[in-house]
Amino acid sequence: MEISGRIIAALPLRSGTSKATGNTWEVQEYVIETHDQYPKKCVFEVFGSDKIKQFALQQGEEVTVSFDIDARQWNDRWFNSIRAWKVDRAGAGQPAQPQTSGAPIPPPFAPTDAPVFNPSDVKDDLPF
Repeated sequence: MEISGRIIAALPLRSGTSKATGNTWEVQEYVIETHDQYPKKCVFEVFGSDKIKQFALQQGEEVTVSFDIDARQWNDRWFNSIRAWKVDRAGAGQPAQPQTSGAPIPPPFAPTDAPVFNPSDVKDDLPF
């Protein structure tokens, strides 16, 4: 899956040691905001110090993030994990374009004059 937008937050780096293997791990979470008509925000994580350094994400960047979603159970509760595996940056100086279905986006409706209703306009064609 993919999501495109602007990185609006880089959350603190978390690290620890695996109880099973004894290996250390690092994870960095980021918040991305889409450019849809009604913008959505999504938190995703980058796992592993090598990927964190490779992606080197910064707040304010326009990116397209490819990710996998997985769920896990802990203490009788379920948690989603949205883990990035690829990040593409938008062209230099160009804002990322919102993803559309190929149809042109109509301009927002902006009437020039408010409609005028007269008491003589009694025509009521509503079905209820």
